[in-house]
Order: sequence, then C-alpha cells, then structure tokens
Amino acid sequence: MNHPSPKKVAKSLVAHNHERIDNYFWMNDREDQEVIDHLNAENDYLDHVLADTKKDQEILFNEMKGRIKEDDASVPYFKNGYWYYSRYEEGKEYPIHCRKKENLESDEIILIDENVEAKKHPYYDVVAFSVTKNNKLMAFAEDITGRRMYQIKFMNLETKEVLPNLIENCSSDLAWHNDNNRLYYTIKDPETLRPHQVMCYDLAKGDSTEIFKELDDTFICGVSKAKDFGYILLGSYSTLTTEHQFKSADDDSDFQVFLPRQRKHEYYIEMFGDTAYIKTNLNAENYKLVSSSLQERTPENWTEIQGHSKEIFLEDFEVFKNHIVVQEKENGLAQLRVYDRNSGENKVIPPFEETYTLYIGTNPHLNSGIVRIGYSSMTTPHSVFDVDLVTFERELKKQTPVLGSFNADNYKSERVWATAQDGTKVPVSLVYHKDHFKKGGSNPILIYAYGSYGSTVDPYFSSARLSLLNRGFVFALAHIRGGEYLGRQWYENGKLLKKKNTFTDFIDVAEYLADAGYCAKDKRYAMGGSAGGLLMGAISNTRPDVWKGIVSAVPFVDVISTMLDDTIPLTTGEYDEWGNPNDKTYYDYMLSYSPYDNLEKKDYPAMLVTSGLHDSQVQYWEPTKYVAKLRELKTDNNPVLLKTNMEAGHGGASGRFEALREVALEYAFIMWLEKMSPIQQID
Repeated sequence: MNHPSPKKVAKSLVAHNHERIDNYFWMNDREDQEVIDHLNAENDYLDHVLADTKKDQEILFNEMKGRIKEDDASVPYFKNGYWYYSRYEEGKEYPIHCRKKENLESDEIILIDENVEAKKHPYYDVVAFSVTKNNKLMAFAEDITGRRMYQIKFMNLETKEVLPNLIENCSSDLAWHNDNNRLYYTIKDPETLRPHQVMCYDLAKGDSTEIFKELDDTFICGVSKAKDFGYILLGSYSTLTTEHQFKSADDDSDFQVFLPRQRKHEYYIEMFGDTAYIKTNLNAENYKLVSSSLQERTPENWTEIQGHSKEIFLEDFEVFKNHIVVQEKENGLAQLRVYDRNSGENKVIPPFEETYTLYIGTNPHLNSGIVRIGYSSMTTPHSVFDVDLVTFERELKKQTPVLGSFNADNYKSERVWATAQDGTKVPVSLVYHKDHFKKGGSNPILIYAYGSYGSTVDPYFSSARLSLLNRGFVFALAHIRGGEYLGRQWYENGKLLKKKNTFTDFIDVAEYLADAGYCAKDKRYAMGGSAGGLLMGAISNTRPDVWKGIVSAVPFVDVISTMLDDTIPLTTGEYDEWGNPNDKTYYDYMLSYSPYDNLEKKDYPAMLVTSGLHDSQVQYWEPTKYVAKLRELKTDNNPVLLKTNMEAGHGGASGRFEALREVALEYAFIMWLEKMSPIQQID
C-alpha cells in the first residue's frame, strides 16, 4: 500500500516582497470532504504500515492500564461546609464528581457522573464546576467536541435537576455572585477562540449582561472568585502584561481596576479581606511578593514580603489566616517557603529528593493550619501531602498506586548538565531501570522537551513510561531555554529573536547524553507536542542525522502562515512569544526556522505525527500539510506516518483509558523502529 499522495494546488503567499508557494494550503477547510477523505486515508495507511505492531500496541495498552487502580479516588478537600472529591469506578473511563456534607462519614452526594454524559458524545470532559455560596446551585462547564469551546449548564443541587439554561462558546471560568443567582463567566470569540468578553448571567431571568470586553486582541480575559468569597476578580492577560479588576461579591458595585496595565508588567493578586497580596515583576524579573490595602494599592504603598532575587524564581503563593506559602524555584528545583503573618519570620520546607516536581495543591480553606502540596519525581508516583505550617510535619494523604510489580528502588533518577554550543549549561532529568541500564552507550533513549511560553515541565512520574524503562530505554527530560526552569531569563533567552536557542539546546543535550554514555548514538529518539512539535520540526530540519525516530504530537510547524493569519485561534496573543511577522525583522527570523518552510531534499528520520481534527490550539492542517510536503521532498525510505483523531482536539482522547491507546501507539512505533517487535508483556 502506497502512502496517500494529495493533490497539489499552488497558492502564492507574499509578505515583505517575499513569495512562498504552498501546494497544500487547500487543506485548511475541515468541511471539505476531500480533506476528510485524505485524513482517513492517512489513518488507513498508518494502520497498514504498523499492522505488525497491533499486538504490541495491545500489549502496551494492557500493561499501562493494568498499572492503574481502576476504582481510585482523589484526596478530598474541604470548602464551604463540604468535602469535594472525584472517584473512578472499575472499568469506567470517566470520573464521578462527589461531595459529602461536613465530614467524610456523611452520605455521598454525586454531583456529576461523566460516564453517563459521555455516552451521548464522542468526546466529553467536565472542565470546571462552581457551587453557590448557599450550596444550592452548581454551574459546570463541559467540552463535547475537544475544541475547548465549552458550554455551561446549571444543576439544582437539592433536586439534582439539570436546568434548561445553557450558555455556549465559553471558557471554563465560573464565579458566582453571593446572591446565589448571578454567574460571571467568559465568552470566546467563535472564530479566533479568544476569551474576550466577561458576562454576568442572571439565572432567574435567563439572560446575560456584558460586564467587560477586552478590545486589545493580544489579550485574553477571565474571571474568578476570591478564596474568602468576598470579591469577584477579572483579569486581562497577554504574554508580557496583565491587568486586574475587582468588585465586591456582595453588591452591585462596579469593577475597579487594581493597577492599570503597563507593558511588561505582570502581576497577580489574591485577596484576604481588604488586603491584597501581589506577585509582581515590577523591577523584579524573577518576581517578588508584596501586599497593600485595596484603598492604597499603587507601588509606593506596597509592603514587601519577599524581595526579588536573581537566584530564586517566585512561581506561586497561597494565603492563609496565619501564614503565607510561597512556591519558589532555585537552580531549577522547587521549594516552599512559609511566612508567619504575625512575626514575619520565614522558613523553607526541606526538599525530598535530588530532582522532583513540587507544587502548592488545592487549598480553599482560609483558616487551615496546613498546606496541601503535590509531589512526584521520576521514580516517585504522584503524592499528596498535608504539611503543618508550624512544625512542618508532613502527612502523606495519598500516593497514586501503581499496580503490578513496580518497585521504586528498581529505578534511578539523575540530573545532569549538558553544555550548549554557546557555553550555557542546560539541565537534564534522567530516569532508567537499574537492571536494564549500562553506562557506556548501548541503551536507547527517548528525549522529551517543550521549551516555549515559559512553561516548565518538571520531572514527573509516569506509570505508562515504565513500559519503556522496563525494556531498557532511558527517558530524558531536557529543560531547555524557552521554559522557566532556571528563572525568567531562561525563558527570555528562548523566545522571539533568541528562539533558536531552544532548538540548539535540545540537539546539544542529545549529543551530550551519547557522549556521556547514557545512550547509543544510533538509538536516540525525540518527542514533543504542540510548541514542542515545532521543536521536533526544527531539530529534524537542522540535524536529521541525530535521530533514529521522532514523535511529533499536534505540532505547530507552519509558523509564518499561522502567525500572519489573525483569524486563526489565538494568533494575535502569540506575537510576544514568536514575534509579529508583519515586521520584516521577525518575518525573516521566523522564516529561518519555520519547519514547514525549511523542508528540503535530504534524508530525514522516521516520524510519527499526530493531530486532532477539532484541535483549537494547533489547527489540524498544519501537521497534515507538513507530512505531505515532507514525503514529497525527503530522499530516504524512512516511514513518515500521520495519525489524526477525528473526534478529539489538542489534548487527544477524553477517556482515561482511551488516552493510553495513543501512548501505546507512540511507544509501539518507537519499539518497532528499534526492532524490538514483537514484544512480550511485562508488568
């Protein structure tokens, strides 16, 4: 069976007196039956090429599923008189959201059983819910397409009746007024999907009133409620700038701007009574934490709580009645610093391991004397701890069970440092099975990274990943520039006109890992998704010789065309990340690395490219065009395969088990390239 060969229709694209010819531009119409037929043909071709791996995929899927405790539940959290949690039942794909009144011995009250609703839709996900202060009504936002265009429904919690009221084209923001009738929410533009309008819905009247419209198309907006129920908060966000407004949740007062937007000033607020706590980067690249009264909130009235540090990046904070907990990162490792609000003294909660993920968890209870935190590492399953804010004693509330023969002592995690071509030290987190690893350069390795938007992928545990490690793979997480693993400057040095640092860092990491004996040079595999898919496209263009195979998930590869089209979802808000190609300086630089525009006649590694027909972040036509053009130009016989989920969006399948089938496909593809197929099942 030959791979699909779509028609070529030359489309001239001109900017700055420079012409690009796109022969596959016609693919950007998802209503065109020819496009749908082509995507189905690509899926059929993948099934044909990987037919011998079908059993492998099923073995891997069963392994991954078999490690999951099917009748599992989250750790309950207490909010406004009720304990909230989600649980799963054996054999079911979706969570059941529940609560219990006052104590955990009370009768269970099921709020939403997603398994029931999922039967009505090919894709289903409850992305948020919010309960009124009097605990009688609930609003919930659900996704029925995977495109992240949510619809809001309402439930009477006393009768369990889902009301006929429906609001469409929303984001996931839900904030109730304390009158227990009006809901603040955000509308998305139906074309660009930009959250741009905050509305107030009167449930009794069944109609909405516009509260705020964000006119700057480089900003999005959202709405939330303060933890103490006292205020409704409205935020506007761009890549580099934020602005917040607030109003009482008890009356009909208007919103007030907290601090007017100022380019490159990012600040975030949390209320406690009439005091605001502010995380700000004003004269503080790595952020600082200050407080002020609501009446006198300008910078000259701020009281500094934690000052700026070049070595410490302030990530997040949580306010309690007697304490403030700051989540900070030093040399790439997260730590929690606890401030006593009465004495002002602060202490750091001691770290757990060498390389790990640590974050502030769900803490809706203001008067609590404990902070709930989340923790995992590459060898430690996700864990939830309650930490006493005075003694720092920690209680393990739950560690995600891993069924089968898993023993953390069989695995080793390391953090190493690669040297980039400009001399910068780039951290890398590694994990491998001790019995299957021999330093000296014989192991295959899968290297993963993201590297954009300042988004940090910290070292985390994956039970699915065990299927690689148990077969001798090393897994590496490259903390390349473009994220914020080493602070704000780490991000600044991997964006705009320094974006290529992201790509060269990743290549240099791969070279280092082979030279240091962590893997064989001819057994290096790369994986990334979304903006990480851009990374995959760039590294395959610049150094195709490094990679045995690449998995590129929902990749952003047609950079110039996407960034020049302000009708495509979220484009205008991306200018501060990639640059605005209407400016020739940025056009030329982006053109120099855009994966689609830099494909050429040469050998490329084997590739598996995935996509979602309803993807709202990276439109399906980008990976589809990319595969067609790559096949047209490449001079090797390595397989290039495209898998499009015809029912899902950017995040893939919605069910907890169905999502594992996508991982099983990716892993089976890599093992097939590694000539490990057919494989045998391992616990």
